[in-house]
Amino acid sequence: MKGGSGGGGGVAPAKRRWRGLAIAVLFLVVLSMLVPLGFLLGLHSGFHSAGHIPLQRPSPSGDRSSHIDNLVRKLGPTLPKDVLKGFVNEAKNETSSINATPRTEQKKGIRIPPQVVMQPFTSKNISRINGKAKMKSDVDESEGFCDLKYGSYCIWREENREEMQDSMVKKLKDQLFVARAYFPSIAKIPAQSKLSGELKQNIQEVERVLSESTTDADLPPEIQKKSRRMEAVIARAKSVSLDCNNVDKKLRQIFDLTEDEANFHMKQSAFLYQLAVQTMPKSLHCLSMRLTVEYFRDHLFDKELSEKYSDPTLQHYVIFSNNVIASSVVINSTVVHARDTVNQVFHVLTDLQNYYAMKHWFLRNTFRDAVVQVLNIEDSDSYGKATLSHLTLPVEFRVSFPSNDSAPAIHNRTQYVSIFSHSHYLLPEIFKNLEKVVVLDDDVVVQQDLSALWSLNMGGKVTGAIEICSVKMDQLQSYLGEHSFQKHSCSWMSGLNVIDLARWRDLDISETYWKLVKEQVSMKEGSALLATLLSFQDQIYALDRVWVLSGLGHDYGLDIEGIKKAAVLHYNGNMKPWLDLGIPKYKEYWKKFLNHEDQYLSECNVNR
Repeated sequence: MKGGSGGGGGVAPAKRRWRGLAIAVLFLVVLSMLVPLGFLLGLHSGFHSAGHIPLQRPSPSGDRSSHIDNLVRKLGPTLPKDVLKGFVNEAKNETSSINATPRTEQKKGIRIPPQVVMQPFTSKNISRINGKAKMKSDVDESEGFCDLKYGSYCIWREENREEMQDSMVKKLKDQLFVARAYFPSIAKIPAQSKLSGELKQNIQEVERVLSESTTDADLPPEIQKKSRRMEAVIARAKSVSLDCNNVDKKLRQIFDLTEDEANFHMKQSAFLYQLAVQTMPKSLHCLSMRLTVEYFRDHLFDKELSEKYSDPTLQHYVIFSNNVIASSVVINSTVVHARDTVNQVFHVLTDLQNYYAMKHWFLRNTFRDAVVQVLNIEDSDSYGKATLSHLTLPVEFRVSFPSNDSAPAIHNRTQYVSIFSHSHYLLPEIFKNLEKVVVLDDDVVVQQDLSALWSLNMGGKVTGAIEICSVKMDQLQSYLGEHSFQKHSCSWMSGLNVIDLARWRDLDISETYWKLVKEQVSMKEGSALLATLLSFQDQIYALDRVWVLSGLGHDYGLDIEGIKKAAVLHYNGNMKPWLDLGIPKYKEYWKKFLNHEDQYLSECNVNR
């Protein structure tokens, strides 16, 4: 008995274990059937198409998910909802079946400060409001906010807008989302079993089509009929009296999803645009590498004309650049329009990376009787203390402020102020034997003879520059802090500058600048602007405005006749003429000074 009893006691626990395993397997089987059914009926909170970023389910109180905001905050400043209003309305119009109660939200715009909003161009935050208004008379406030935040990207986007290749696919996705929103509520009503079946059938057909299509070209020929059938069945579903909680929740979700997705893609595309601006084009990189290699292969051209480089009786032009083609265009355009080139000497100051490419280019190309010297500003052996660890080019700042205190953002005035970089303050040391130089930025094109600049009497001033009286010093004080600027004095910019090096040395401008930079180091990006403005206070001779026309790198609305008459064209802004993003109608004034028959330009596809 004991043996039998013991055997029975061992079997019972085994049966219980098998029973537990059987129940667990049965539970998993049921669960595997319920999950697909849940997705089919729209019970799962997120149906996200490819490329969408999953969102958290919005709360009944209307709180927005922070997932997208946290992700896109890395790409740029937060954009107000007004900017996305147009995107959301477009998506809602394409979805003909949306009939949810409008969500009441208080729209919040950007509060424009009474004085000035300034951002350095080095971070590539560009805006242009007035130029946009000239292009389109029906510019709405959303475009104004876009320009304020993203600047020239918004203008470039409008100029290069392409037709959507998946508009029908997006419309089908919207219809599918709405149909899924209505289906669970319709399926619960026995009297609507026929409508429920039709709705289910249309959902399955559209799902099958979308699983095989990513663009409109992939869609079957009868897709328009399927779309109309889906619209019709959704319209019938809307006419049925039912509990709208689920429908409202789903439609709110598609609203949030569309708005946040538009926000994300807007910022992502703006970021990629700025990346394209800051990155050297492949063709220019190819040219620089080819020239560097050729320099070390061929030393036959390597010759120096040191007697001209330091002759103070000649006309000396200085260019800071790391761009071979840009600096070549500046020199070529200057020489072409000069009455006499025998006295012209050009000094190109570059960095070590581009030094040999620059040297080879200017040794193998002649510019009438002018001579070109290429200097490596990072060569401490040659220039001692008058060197920097790296070349710094002129810095551009975007300055935006309202036309008046009550003007909306769309009427903001925007200017671009380009100023001297750290490298400019080495000029007196690098050119110790010279008393006067003309400094040209590498984004300018010369259209007239500049010899009159050398007979200019500046009245003891250090620098001759174009003043920007639309930007007053007192308007910048909210950004620059409290300093002893003369009220209502105009700001000025680089591009074309006549510099009296003898007077510069007498006043020790460089020492003043470096001292101010150290004092204002806490300002980071604004320290160079403040130090430059303070260093040259009361030392600017205002050149006649006919000398320079600025804005060709950001302003689409410049007068063509004014461009033709200007002595110097300044492509200040984001859209430099050597970039694909450059403004097409202004590029021709720059491209005509390229040598289109040059072998290296052709091989590196620079002439396109």
